[in-house]
Amino acid sequence: MLRFFLLLLLLIIVARIFWRVVDSMLEGMGAARPKVPDIKLRRDPVCGMLVSPGQALTLTKDGTTRYFCSEKCLHEFIAR
Repeated sequence: MLRFFLLLLLLIIVARIFWRVVDSMLEGMGAARPKVPDIKLRRDPVCGMLVSPGQALTLTKDGTTRYFCSEKCLHEFIAR
């Protein structure tokens, strides 16, 4: 039984090394991974939820833009 687990562990290690080598070769040949857009999330000042600036409700006051997750949070902020 111990031999089986050691053989399985060795197989996993060899497979990981193989895929790292293949991955580095592909990267060296210029087959880079697709880039994920770097979106800076903003924090809702009322509830603290992180929101995407492109999809959030906004309010600009005194040159500062604030981002809100919902109309409820926006109205609560205005009421303060």
